[in-house]
Amino acid sequence: MNMDIISFLQYSFIQKAFFAGSFVAVTCSVLGLFLVLRKMSLIGDGLSHVSFGAIALGLFLGIYPFYVAVPVVMLASIVILKISEKAKIYGDSAIGIVSAVGIAGGVILASVSKGFNVDLFSYLFGNILAISNTEVVLSVILSFVVLVVIYFFYWDLFSATFDEEYAKTTGIKTNFINILLTLLTAVTVVLSVKMVGIMLVSALLILPAVTALQLAKGFKVAMIIGCFVSLFSVLFGITLSFFLDLPSGATIVMINAILFFLAITYKKFVA
Repeated sequence: MNMDIISFLQYSFIQKAFFAGSFVAVTCSVLGLFLVLRKMSLIGDGLSHVSFGAIALGLFLGIYPFYVAVPVVMLASIVILKISEKAKIYGDSAIGIVSAVGIAGGVILASVSKGFNVDLFSYLFGNILAISNTEVVLSVILSFVVLVVIYFFYWDLFSATFDEEYAKTTGIKTNFINILLTLLTAVTVVLSVKMVGIMLVSALLILPAVTALQLAKGFKVAMIIGCFVSLFSVLFGITLSFFLDLPSGATIVMINAILFFLAITYKKFVA
């Protein structure tokens, strides 16, 4: 078995999956914590549906899908905010509207051009083991950008997360912080599509965060625990999916879910 593991780690596609997956895992767990605490976790689900339409558009136009998906999903995140503000609609309703339009657009494009249905299917359920060199580079660069932005705006994001009204009185531009958070979420959602697929992206944003919140006493500790949970889920999920011939995205999410239920059990009976 040891030799199996050693030879397994020598495969270049496994190394790429581990490398890109680690960056995306940390990014999702850090950002997910802010989203969960702000009751904005559903935005990840809505934007993942928009990414379906954006990826379909990229395939339809013959452009590399991620080059289309990143700006389109970022634009959709702003639209969600603006609909919520201007139309006085609850946030989840705005997410539902944009999400439905994204899915409908993708379905129409898929039916018009039947040639790329197989490619589109692979994005629906994800396959990090098939990640390309370009996608590895994009994942690392964009993850790094998201984490650097979070680092520089940490206290503003932290303040707006726990008490938005107080944050306003201290001079924090909460509208800007809200826009920044949704834009970061948009980029992270697109990054996660290759790893777990459009259907499971929201789980990667939500599960490590809620698992960490079961165990941690403070925000920074929750962030660290969330990163470890997310990293373990991705690395172990990739390994398990390879040896058991399982879908990598679904395996990663199931391990996340198991860790969440273990955390709940620990909190109830031990802590």
